[in-house]
Amino acid sequence: MHRVLSPGCGRRPVLHSRIVGGHSAGPGEWPWQVSLHFRQRGHICGASLISQRWIISASHCFQDSGASRYSSPSLWSAVIGTHSQNLMAPKPVTHAIKRIITHGRYDDVTLDYDVALLELAAPVVYDDNIQAICLPAATHVFPVGQRCFITGWGLLKEEGALPVVLQQAPVMIINQTVCNRYLGNALSPRMLCAGYLSGGVDACQGDSGGPLACEAPSGSWFLAGIVSWGEGCARWHRPGVYTRLTMLQDWIQEQTES
Repeated sequence: MHRVLSPGCGRRPVLHSRIVGGHSAGPGEWPWQVSLHFRQRGHICGASLISQRWIISASHCFQDSGASRYSSPSLWSAVIGTHSQNLMAPKPVTHAIKRIITHGRYDDVTLDYDVALLELAAPVVYDDNIQAICLPAATHVFPVGQRCFITGWGLLKEEGALPVVLQQAPVMIINQTVCNRYLGNALSPRMLCAGYLSGGVDACQGDSGGPLACEAPSGSWFLAGIVSWGEGCARWHRPGVYTRLTMLQDWIQEQTES
């Protein structure tokens, strides 16, 4: 069984094409993708819509730094239902953030428990461009080798530029033991590896908090992970690390029902 915050979740009403690595997404192709804007700086982190009132992202996006109060909900807005940062057509929906809940066990050194929930000030209205992604149950298995997708407006390469249009790329779920060996045993059970040991496809700065989405045999899409950390971007033997959602179901349920 999977727990569904939103009935009918994980649907992609607008599906233009089959995906190839590192290409621009079309309007509405990833309808749960959220762009989090901080003050006047524009896009800072990604997130995923999991119900009409809740989005999920990474705790590390909301840690205060100097004079920047990233923990303050009033300084953030969530842009939902667009694939382009020029914020023209299709017209995006911008929502104020009511509160930010970071995990109480988040560790800013190891990035363990790198998950945050954001409650929207008003519920979204679902349409072809706005849909929630399904959350996996604790028993849901994302098998090694499964082809999933990362999406975001992060850097196109290390030290590169930010794209205007949402980028999408296929990645493979990687064996935890193998990945841990390459990443200096830095993984906790709340972490999941995806990408390619050969490098070349990865998330990068600005993709943080965004989805690692996997399609189930039923055709529904599930959130396997949240973009968390990595050594550089798309480096050889340095796959990306994601917050493992199957390990955090109880916490998500507790927070969203409070």
